Amino acid sequence: MSTRRQHAVESLPPAAELRRQVARLLVIRGSGHLADRQRRYPRWELENDALRRLLAEGVGGVILLGGSAAELRLRGEQLRSWSEHPLLICADVEEGVGQRFEGASWLVPPLALGRLHGSDPERALSLARRYGHCTGRQARQLGLNGVLAPVCDVNNNPENPVINVRAWGETTAAAGALATAFLEGAQAEGVLCCAKHFPGHGDTSDDSHLELPRLAHGRDRLEAIELPPFQAAIAAGCAAVMTAHLQLDALDPLLPATLSRPVLTGLLRQELGFAGLVITDALVMEAIASRWGAEEAAVLAFEAGSDLILMPADADAAIDGLVEGFQSGRLAMEQLRQSLQRREEALAALDVRAPGAALVPLEGLGELETPQDQALALELVELSLETRGTPGLPAGPGVNLIRLDNSLACPFLPAMAPALRLPAAAGYQSCLIEASAPSPWSGDPEAPLALERLPAGPLLLQLFVRGNPFRGSAGGDEPWPAVIRQLLRTGRLAGLTVLGSPYLWEALEPLLPRSLPAGYSPAQMPLAQAALLTRLGLASSQASEGGFTD
Repeated sequence: MSTRRQHAVESLPPAAELRRQVARLLVIRGSGHLADRQRRYPRWELENDALRRLLAEGVGGVILLGGSAAELRLRGEQLRSWSEHPLLICADVEEGVGQRFEGASWLVPPLALGRLHGSDPERALSLARRYGHCTGRQARQLGLNGVLAPVCDVNNNPENPVINVRAWGETTAAAGALATAFLEGAQAEGVLCCAKHFPGHGDTSDDSHLELPRLAHGRDRLEAIELPPFQAAIAAGCAAVMTAHLQLDALDPLLPATLSRPVLTGLLRQELGFAGLVITDALVMEAIASRWGAEEAAVLAFEAGSDLILMPADADAAIDGLVEGFQSGRLAMEQLRQSLQRREEALAALDVRAPGAALVPLEGLGELETPQDQALALELVELSLETRGTPGLPAGPGVNLIRLDNSLACPFLPAMAPALRLPAAAGYQSCLIEASAPSPWSGDPEAPLALERLPAGPLLLQLFVRGNPFRGSAGGDEPWPAVIRQLLRTGRLAGLTVLGSPYLWEALEPLLPRSLPAGYSPAQMPLAQAALLTRLGLASSQASEGGFTD
């Protein structure tokens, strides 16, 4: 037995204690809803029995999605009651807590401020800091102590299918300054922020949820473009950094960044001096899961320098693999001790940052979103709108044609959403196009929309298009320029809205007649729909009916 292996084995704690220590490294996925039957994504969200068992066995973190703010508040209490240790309870709330949990503030995507930064940097920075305070305070009041934001990727590739409007900027300067302002505001409220996705996921046209992107950038390019926002976040005291499932041959020709010791230990720890928590992106994503089993992926990630293992494909298998790694001497116990110490120190620091932070009382949940929060949400929406043409639509009957990724996973379009109600009040019948559905397409590249399948009359086209996980594109592969030309040629286009991707708006806007009412919003939620459609001439009094102010 080698000296290293003998030393590692001899210093092991008892088997049961080793397993509990290893389990603390995992962050598993659960629904924000209380009941198993309410789970939206059963493939990833564990049942309550499994959650309860794993937390009792020492698992140290849970990432939540879905439900209301009130449910989230109760869910956190439930999870903490199942654990003997302080838990990391986190969520992907990059656009405010209301992005994932109804009843909290849902804010515009960060890229809206990235674009404002070019013309008014001071105002953009002030708004980004307020954005962070709003997100951090609401998260902490509802029981979250981890905010998996900000995105520090520089979205300099318009075809990026998954970062897109999630980024704080399309330039290194904007991304670094605004992401840092956000995290300073959020962490001041007593939550851990996580800069992601290291060393930079902005310049890829592949979605790591589906495949492993490979980038050819050399070290000089990375140092000039991708790394500075992360360096700024580290200098500002960001508590955690999340890895990217990317293959960067200039850094490691064998393994993706998440599993690469040269990237996580060599570059992030040693060269950039990051001393906080390193957390993997979800190991259940296909970039990793399709190539490595749950055991080996967890071991490789920890071996590379990760402290926390997010969403392994199989939590028990990941724990088994890590325990075997320590027992065999492949993994060093000293690294485990360091990771656990970083985790405990990060959680202990929360009360130091915000000593007065506390859970909102159950009876106070109705006041979670303050008037200041509501004013911020509206200010961000209004600032980011772009409109043109003469307001007003032709009298109905007409067609309100709405393009969505998936109507079954569409929290921004409830039955009473302004994008449905306001055109309906003007006599426009709603028809939905799903990105994956072939039915509206004719097969003719010059006239791709099968107009004979739609009702007659003027047509309002509303495109909800942005980068989203598992889509594989940001809508750029769909024939919308040809659709616009077809509708203009047939005299049917009455108006256009693009909600989400600025790149689609920039491609379509030059094709429009000067008088045609059209507009863009980076945000898709009901508040943005109401504001945009009101500017385009649908009755403003209707914008506040039926809860349209969201």
